[in-house]
Amino acid sequence: MKRPHASRIRARDLTLRKDEGTEKKPAEKKPAEVGAAGEPKQRRWHYLRQYWGWLKPSWRALLSLFGLALLAAGLDLVWPLLIKVMVDYLVSATMGPGEKLRWLLMCSAGVVVLLVVKQGIELFRAYRTAVLNAKLLVRLRRRLFKALLGLPLGKLGDFKSGGIVSRLGSDVDQVSGLVQQAVIAPAVSVLRIVLTIAVLLYLSWELAVATLVALPAVGAMTLIWLRKVRPIYRSMVEDRSDVDARVGETFGGIRVVRAFRREPREAREYGVGTHTVIRKMLRANRAEFLIENGWGLLIPMASLIVVGYGGYLVIEGRGQIGDIVTFQIYAVLLLGPVIQIVASVSQTQKSLAAMERVFDTLAEPVDKPDRPNALPAPTAVDEIRFDRVHFEYRPGTAVLNDISFTVPGGTTVALVGPSGAGKTTLTDLVCRFHDPSAGRITLNGTDLRNFALTGRSGYRSLLAVVQQDTFLFDGSVHANIAYGRPPGARRATREEVVLAARRANADEFISAMPEGYETAIGERGFKLSGGQRQRLSIARAILANPRILVLDEATSNLDTESEQLIQAALADLVKDRTTFVIAHRLSTITHADQILVLEAGRLVETGNHEELLGRRGLYFEMVERQRMGAGGEIELRAKV
Repeated sequence: MKRPHASRIRARDLTLRKDEGTEKKPAEKKPAEVGAAGEPKQRRWHYLRQYWGWLKPSWRALLSLFGLALLAAGLDLVWPLLIKVMVDYLVSATMGPGEKLRWLLMCSAGVVVLLVVKQGIELFRAYRTAVLNAKLLVRLRRRLFKALLGLPLGKLGDFKSGGIVSRLGSDVDQVSGLVQQAVIAPAVSVLRIVLTIAVLLYLSWELAVATLVALPAVGAMTLIWLRKVRPIYRSMVEDRSDVDARVGETFGGIRVVRAFRREPREAREYGVGTHTVIRKMLRANRAEFLIENGWGLLIPMASLIVVGYGGYLVIEGRGQIGDIVTFQIYAVLLLGPVIQIVASVSQTQKSLAAMERVFDTLAEPVDKPDRPNALPAPTAVDEIRFDRVHFEYRPGTAVLNDISFTVPGGTTVALVGPSGAGKTTLTDLVCRFHDPSAGRITLNGTDLRNFALTGRSGYRSLLAVVQQDTFLFDGSVHANIAYGRPPGARRATREEVVLAARRANADEFISAMPEGYETAIGERGFKLSGGQRQRLSIARAILANPRILVLDEATSNLDTESEQLIQAALADLVKDRTTFVIAHRLSTITHADQILVLEAGRLVETGNHEELLGRRGLYFEMVERQRMGAGGEIELRAKV
């Protein structure tokens, strides 16, 4: 997989700037914006409908939030009217100063009570909104993680590690915030604006028109700028994903980086990528600042108009001083929802870009879904048969061609051949990581595709794999061995884990560790040697108690002592199991019941060790070549 290079990020930046300077035609299509759902707008509405589907179970909570918002907005409209009554009544009333003061204090207390009640309602609504967002976030993140786990291996290979993390992290956070930013906040703000304008028109239509005269111009300016903000945010999300992926690869391969003295280049590439992301963020912020400043100028202008024109109406006898004070308060109250709308639209652009990435992933087809009425896997393996199997990763390029053989249950099959012959691909087909492009693979006479794949009774419950490149999780020794216990079964006990480690010849070095089986081994087991990691993976396979075992060069690149310990562990592991072995040294396959010799994706020889040597074919040539190359030690390098 090609690493995200800073030049690619800069290229997207240049393309974005060109697009910003070009007027879009109505019929124009952009590959990044057109998907299975059709045109960009249709696709967006398609995803918004999906999003509404996620919200439907919470429709009662949404209604209650809107009800609370309506109540708070109503209270927010009442207290300025009390101010108007206070001002007009105190100015025109003929009562004495003491009585005026008493009425002033009573009205003020009423306003304070209204404000406190309104603020309490807003606080409760904000909390319930946060709870609704949290529930949606958990559901969406769990569904996305499950979808990613179910993607085909080829599709997962197209994802960068940073892209997966950003989808599960920041993208889901942005999408979950859409209910607040795109639904609740703007709806409440629009409601408050409409009600405020209605009150203003009721009080004095002349002052209301004068106050709101600048709104259409600012609204048009907002729409123009928002068309430029969304593509910037989308491009920025892609760039950040590339930068995150490069960071993950850099520190995952830090030994290689240091060995080849590439620290300056990695730092430079990170700086360029980050600088581009920040520049795009500033470009988007510049557009947002212009919008916000436009609204910021509107309110003072409206206040000036209210005071000037309201004073004129008072002088003419067509208004009251209370109208001027009340209109000033309502003008300020308009500022909050207006700014909220601008902020909501801006945040919505980020959320929409994230939503497309999340729902694009959720729309990906699941890897090998079970067929209707899928069968449970058998408890015993009597026979595995390849029947004229053909496989292609890419159409027209065969990796395996017309492969046919039969493996009786409980026997060991060794796969040998030159590099690129298709050995690992063949074992991947046994594990159903891929399905044949043509032909079929049967278990006890039934096509593998007719069995359920996962779950407690799925086909993969029969499998265990020990690979050359051992993968261990960042946790304790106990947790890594216990990971082999099949899903749905009871948890492995300490005694079972220790027994598996002893059978894998791992108990001795584990017991010598500072915390024994609770010792943390670090990411990918970097605190262990290669032989120790391999023995833990064998212990994990032993605990799984599989019926079908795949050993992919399990003893390659190890010292003699580690190899001998692992060979002893493997001899115990393969007993009474149907085993596929990709060999590295001849000593690992001389005992095999059947040896399959592959060349260029074809099965060219079949037999046991003695039979194949007697035929003096490709297997014999490989043995002789390795014997001479090793100075007497028989080696068979068979890498895929």
